[in-house]
Amino acid sequence: MRPADVRDLSDIELAEHIATARRELFGLRFQHATGELDNTAGLRQAKREVARALTVAREREIQTGQDNG
Repeated sequence: MRPADVRDLSDIELAEHIATARRELFGLRFQHATGELDNTAGLRQAKREVARALTVAREREIQTGQDNG
């Protein structure tokens, strides 16, 4: 998912996306540890997806903090 697409998600959708991305990353790590993973590039993509979503969530936290402070 592109960063612009992640930013377009609502807060609830973003939380669901983060949870899904983390589950996917866990599954890929497990497959890699057991030797079942063929495409190791998927690990890098999954890590970046989690980081991208967490970055957007943090940006929103900072933005709402500045509005209230």
